[in-house]
Amino acid sequence: MTVTRSVIIGCGSYLPTRVLSNDDLAKMVDTSDSWIVERTGIRRRHVASEGETTSDLALEAAKRALKHADISAAELDLVIVATTTPDETFPATATRIQARLGMTKGAAFDIQAVCTGFIYGVSVADNFIRAGEAKTVLLIGAETMSRILDWTDRGTCVLFADGAGAAVLRAAKGEGTSADRGILNTKIFSDGRLHDLLYTDGGVSSTRTAGHLRMQGREVFKHAVTNIASAIEQSTHAAGLTPHDIDWFVPHQANQRILDGTARKLGIQPDRVISTIAEHGNTSAASVPLALTAAVQDGRIKRGDLVLMEAMGGGFTWGAALVRW
Repeated sequence: MTVTRSVIIGCGSYLPTRVLSNDDLAKMVDTSDSWIVERTGIRRRHVASEGETTSDLALEAAKRALKHADISAAELDLVIVATTTPDETFPATATRIQARLGMTKGAAFDIQAVCTGFIYGVSVADNFIRAGEAKTVLLIGAETMSRILDWTDRGTCVLFADGAGAAVLRAAKGEGTSADRGILNTKIFSDGRLHDLLYTDGGVSSTRTAGHLRMQGREVFKHAVTNIASAIEQSTHAAGLTPHDIDWFVPHQANQRILDGTARKLGIQPDRVISTIAEHGNTSAASVPLALTAAVQDGRIKRGDLVLMEAMGGGFTWGAALVRW
């Protein structure tokens, strides 16, 4: 049986040049390097400069992904940007990327699933390709989370950061087995009843402001490991595989303890987990493509490897994407 698969043919990332260390934060709030590292694994993070927008970060990541894929923007049919921090309420940040890349055909739109945005985006892009509505898709996860942080709240300001990662997906033929190269499946979920655990206290129709990020960290942690592990098990099972078959685990970089707990629960060896949280912090929708790009560029992820990407974010949203590289 011949099927259409979505193959990731290129990826790229971009981080703002401004770096904020734990010691820098200790001058702003009641915290310390040891306190942050012990509880999160984060040592430093990148923060956008004044006037640097989400689309600025996204554009640089997009250019690098296109270069890695060895294609031009003229070959794109669709641009999807996953972001919680768009440049404007409207139009979509994706349309700004479309224009700045010189793309004059196809479509562009944003999706919002907070930290799970890139995984949702993989699912959306894959379904467009499978349905024959697009052949080549540029998917970007980009955030300037620093714009919605309360810099007096040490429970959140030490965690989140800015950055962008992108991937180019293209239609290819497969045999319909788990040996196929490309996206084998995606599993996405949400539970709106858990809204109060992670949200912003503002919005266009409620307060007419962007608001600040608010989080109940302990409760988020409890749900994170359980929900993520469940999504991974469902994804691997649907492909006729098990978590033990995974060559590389590319998780959302939320907290090193969550990464460790999930790997432990599923029996994934620590050296199979791609972790960039120490250097990047939690970049929300950008964290999975940032980690993915890092592992591809340094040669860890190779052709034929089975890669499992996952994330969980406010909403609650969560999901997994299983890819044969």
